[in-house]
Amino acid sequence: MSTPEVLVQHDRDALAASVAARLVTVIVEAQSDRGHVHLCLAGGGIITRCLSALRASPACDSVDWSSVHVWWADERFLPEGDAERNETSARLALLDSVPLDPAHVHPMPAEDGRRGVDEAASHYSQTLLRESRQDDHAAVPSFDITLLGIGEDAHVASLFPQSPAVHEAERWVVGVHGAPKPPAARISLTLRALAASQEIWLIASGAAKADAVRLALSPAGSVQVPAAGARGRERTLLLLDADAASALPAEMGRPASP
Repeated sequence: MSTPEVLVQHDRDALAASVAARLVTVIVEAQSDRGHVHLCLAGGGIITRCLSALRASPACDSVDWSSVHVWWADERFLPEGDAERNETSARLALLDSVPLDPAHVHPMPAEDGRRGVDEAASHYSQTLLRESRQDDHAAVPSFDITLLGIGEDAHVASLFPQSPAVHEAERWVVGVHGAPKPPAARISLTLRALAASQEIWLIASGAAKADAVRLALSPAGSVQVPAAGARGRERTLLLLDADAASALPAEMGRPASP
């Protein structure tokens, strides 16, 4: 796993703009190298703000969106189109405004009254397995970039501290029952699946996240601090605003640039 790098912007808007610019650069480079890109998204306010900043950026048109695959790191098990679903937020912020190939957008299953959350998680796992290629060197696609928020309790995706999901070492996707924040039922990639990512970007904004950010960089184990277990194969970035970085030693963070 890669060693985390910490990059700090002065406020939330600057952070979102910086993430958007960085995302364009990495996507375009990956397209030049491989011709296709796998982007994995989580939910949360700062992730949505970053996607909105990308939509508003003139550089958005530099991306060949037809070759971008979009995945989700987790999802709230709610009906399709529900405003609380991560898919809904991502579509409003960016995805419905760019020319993606619909076949390349892979949302996690919605609650439809016909199957439970565990069956839905198994279905998404099979979707991942079908899309894996030989050059991924894993049974699931090697996501080029995975964007994750950090919860105040240091959870990532829907992997909450000391929950059964953080102990999962075999499955790629799990159904989450009894999540400590609503809704209780969720679907999440496991740490094993997240570890297939070439790059993981942990993005946090606001003073309420400062302790969680500090813990994410501590020696704490991933069972107690899931964010400490989210590491990319080639690179792990903690992209923060000054408030989220306020509990870190001054020498740990450095000013960010795209």
